Amino acid sequence: MGSEVCRLVVEQPDMELVGGVEAKGHRLVGTKLGTGTVGSDLSAVIAGADVVADFSTADASVAGCRLTALAGKGFVCGVTGLSPTQRNALQDCGRQIPVVYEPNFSVGVSVLGTLVAEASSRLGPDYDVEVIETHHRMKRDAPSGTAARLVEILKAGAGRARVVHGRQGAVGEKPKFEIGVSSIRTGGVIGEHTVVFGCAGERLELTHKAESRAAFATGVVAAVRFLRGRAPGFYSIEDVLASPH
Repeated sequence: MGSEVCRLVVEQPDMELVGGVEAKGHRLVGTKLGTGTVGSDLSAVIAGADVVADFSTADASVAGCRLTALAGKGFVCGVTGLSPTQRNALQDCGRQIPVVYEPNFSVGVSVLGTLVAEASSRLGPDYDVEVIETHHRMKRDAPSGTAARLVEILKAGAGRARVVHGRQGAVGEKPKFEIGVSSIRTGGVIGEHTVVFGCAGERLELTHKAESRAAFATGVVAAVRFLRGRAPGFYSIEDVLASPH
């Protein structure tokens, strides 16, 4: 994902890629990247940047955001699998600097969330709901950050409160307010999310399929542009898309 973001940033006439960060000992440390190089010292890279885009790990993202806050720069984070404590840490940084946090920077996924909210409101609790997400076998967290967000949308829309992750054994009839969540890991699937609404006689399925990581990188570039001159705050992709381009 980081490589895709770098590729797209370089193509922007109003942006400059000033460097990147890898772990000490990584084979890319010291190689050229944009107008700078790949280093292992995040603070040094931050010093020459206006905005930091982070797609590392949950622990590293919190540390990186705090360093960025100390430097007074903008921070874009697309790391999934954050704990509530880690998410709160990013929100705390948002009191000092502008932070865009989004587990999925796809514009299409943002629209999917809007459609799911509308469908949930219109169909109501009489329709059963299932969330199915599929990703590549190397993905570390489950369910995906996008699936978790879709669940929150569904919980708010029709009073659904019970969430079940997978089922096994004699589970009995599905309760009326239950949201089922299934996570599939296979091959090299970039990301697919489906929300199923069903009742006796019909089924409505809303699906988003990412065909390349460029779908996410486009949203990241928009977020970087959004942060220029932005006041401190904790922003989402919806905020980015709602701003004038």
